[in-house]
Amino acid sequence: MPIPARLRPWTLIAALLLGGCARVGPDFQMQREPWTESWSSAAIGQATQQREQPDLSQWWQIFGDPVLETLIAEADASNAGVRIAGLRVVEARAQLGIALAGRYPQVQQASAEALYVHSRQSAATVQTSRVWQYSAGLDVGWELDFWGRFSRAIESADAAYFASRAIHEDVLVLLHAQLAQTYFTLRAAEARLRIARENAKLQKRSYEITERLFKGGESDELDLQQAKTQYLGTLSSIPELESQILRARNALAILIAPPAPMHELLDMPEKEGVVPLIDRAVLQDVPASLLLRRPDIRAAELQVAAQSALIGVAKADLYPSLTLLGSIGWSASSLPGTPTGLVLIGGPSLRWNVFDYGRIRNNVRIQDARLQQLIVAYQDSVRQAAREADDAASGLIKALEREAILAQASQAASRSLALANALFREGYSDFQRVLDAQRALFAQQDAYLVNRSTAVGDLIALYKALGGGWQTGQPLVDAQTRQQMEQRTDWGGLLEETVNVPAGERPSVHGGKSHE
Repeated sequence: MPIPARLRPWTLIAALLLGGCARVGPDFQMQREPWTESWSSAAIGQATQQREQPDLSQWWQIFGDPVLETLIAEADASNAGVRIAGLRVVEARAQLGIALAGRYPQVQQASAEALYVHSRQSAATVQTSRVWQYSAGLDVGWELDFWGRFSRAIESADAAYFASRAIHEDVLVLLHAQLAQTYFTLRAAEARLRIARENAKLQKRSYEITERLFKGGESDELDLQQAKTQYLGTLSSIPELESQILRARNALAILIAPPAPMHELLDMPEKEGVVPLIDRAVLQDVPASLLLRRPDIRAAELQVAAQSALIGVAKADLYPSLTLLGSIGWSASSLPGTPTGLVLIGGPSLRWNVFDYGRIRNNVRIQDARLQQLIVAYQDSVRQAAREADDAASGLIKALEREAILAQASQAASRSLALANALFREGYSDFQRVLDAQRALFAQQDAYLVNRSTAVGDLIALYKALGGGWQTGQPLVDAQTRQQMEQRTDWGGLLEETVNVPAGERPSVHGGKSHE
């Protein structure tokens, strides 16, 4: 219903008075579920121990493997995903700079012109005139932030900036976990290959013995064919293990890209085929705190904060906007007797989208729906993170239990083979028991190595699930990329930002801390 003409001035004055201290839109409040405050699990309690070192942010130091540490340092410096994530942080910082510009006059336009006039008059009497005209002016327009349009935009951009930093840290978490997993997959494949070759060599000797016995008429063909089958079966596993080693090396080269001289590192004799024997994970804090500090969880929370502020930006369009306009101009002419002019103009300008036909209100609804989607996504991310951590801890516990059993089984299989060989040489047993003992030994040794690799993988998965591994000593933008970008564009000091933000500069959940 239209506002009567006699009430419009009073309505405007009341709106301006009320809006002078208002920021429309919701203040950010994270809707966390109660269980996240004290979450833990029995599996994590069994699979972890409290200790100060190594820090969760550099959990790979628990393995004491200098090759792995070197590979991670190389990946931090050159991995494509990390470099792109760092550039997105720089982009978000520039977007924050755009939002901060809303604190200042939105229109700042200077103009200057010079006009030369040359004229000739009358064919009989030639009169020529030359006149120069000069003018310069400055226009300024400053929309007052009555409804918090610009402050909400800054709040949103600030949260988005810190979200980009959390995403960068999450990329590092994923990279370090994937690199460590691939590295130990390589070492496990090397260890399995060594065992396969040793058993193939042992079985080849048995096959040659049965072949001589068969040719001498001291054994039947069944023993010969069984020995041959077992030897060739073990021999056939070697190409597959060699293929796994090549694939793991290629995967490491891609993660480090461009690949560093890895061959010298990976071919160190003292580390080749070494799969670490681990006990349990080392944590410095309770699982609930670690879970909520996961970079991807923090990124999801900050994205909710950024979207919450956008509701206020959209709602501000429902109310009138007041802009202070000002203009100063100067003009002069070379024509004699023409005065120099100085013009000053100033005043307010009021704009109000009265007939928006539901466009503004529906935009507010769109922003609110997007906010709710992000809240649900955040809550689901926390639940998924808890499941990942519990699964990894449970897998680690069971792998460690199985490791003790398989170690005893391997020892028993080795002793069984020794006894079977002794009995066969003494003539108290046929060769079939030797073949059975060889088959059991290879199977148990391989199963032990596979389980040991699984335990290492579960340990890495647990550190990843709890958000460990985001620490790096590299800058956001590497030196080569920075030089290339600075040749194209003036970046000021944006490219000098470091990877890790001090805890005091992290945003609160009620609007964040702005960085100008």
